[in-house]
Amino acid sequence: MLDIPYAPAPDDTLLLDAYSRAVTAAVDRVGPAVVHVAVRGTRGAGAGSGVVVSPDGLILTNAHVVAGAEAVQVTAAEGRPFAARLLGEDPDTDLALLRAESAGALPAAELGDSAALKVGQLAIAIGNPLGFSSTVTAGVVSALGRSLPGRGGRPIEDLVQTDAALNPGNSGGALVDSAGRVIGINTAIIAGAQGLCFAVAANTAQLVLGQLVRFGRVRRAALGLTGQREAVPRRFARALGLEQATGLLVAAVQPGSPAAKAGIDRGDLILSVGGQPVTGVDTLLRWLTGERVGAPAEVLLLRRGDARRVTVVPAERA
Repeated sequence: MLDIPYAPAPDDTLLLDAYSRAVTAAVDRVGPAVVHVAVRGTRGAGAGSGVVVSPDGLILTNAHVVAGAEAVQVTAAEGRPFAARLLGEDPDTDLALLRAESAGALPAAELGDSAALKVGQLAIAIGNPLGFSSTVTAGVVSALGRSLPGRGGRPIEDLVQTDAALNPGNSGGALVDSAGRVIGINTAIIAGAQGLCFAVAANTAQLVLGQLVRFGRVRRAALGLTGQREAVPRRFARALGLEQATGLLVAAVQPGSPAAKAGIDRGDLILSVGGQPVTGVDTLLRWLTGERVGAPAEVLLLRRGDARRVTVVPAERA
């Protein structure tokens, strides 16, 4: 019989200390940049959180927090109140940009690279719910690339899912990694589903931030059609060498729209656009970004059993 020496259980104290140090260091770094956002407007009074992303007072928050705002006030973590003005909002990503009217520089957080996130890594949610500054919860990144329905019908894409608890008033706050970089802007909680909380990925926030500063809005393309997901008949899929099981069945085309000018008609089954497979409304909307405006693209579609290719020139969405 082998004499196996007794090995004492590892001491978790060091691990817990390292975890605590990571969380506290991240909060020390980002906490001062998370503000309380109070709104008065057409829908009455409302509140949420925001993240200062530049010392001159640019603040990212949620579009639903400032919807219908007539007056906005932000309160810094140490209690200083400032008036703020809305520079622009993008309901399709539930993001909005404010500028605090502050006489001096404000503590600002750094936006990280959400493309480098890994499922399971530490995620720290910092908010200012109900004016309770630097309220912190911690957990992990539960999933990446999630999507949820947006207010305008377009899905909010590339969401970070976390189990770091979010509470009413945390909307617009920061989701932070262990290095104190903002990896997302907290946006949504699914009622009745514990542990399902979401944040708009930092790379999306960076893109929206740039467009709101430049244009006051986010430019997106449109074709002027509506449709629904529909199965691709197997014989056509095999004949065309398609791996996708579904396409977009066109339900209606607006007169004079880019789709109408390209010859797309009701009943057509769109299979791809610009070389990218179209499996439903969501994939088409994901393709219709601002850089597609005015750029011709080939559309592959099925019409009464015949494969056709037409060229469409997307217009800017109103």
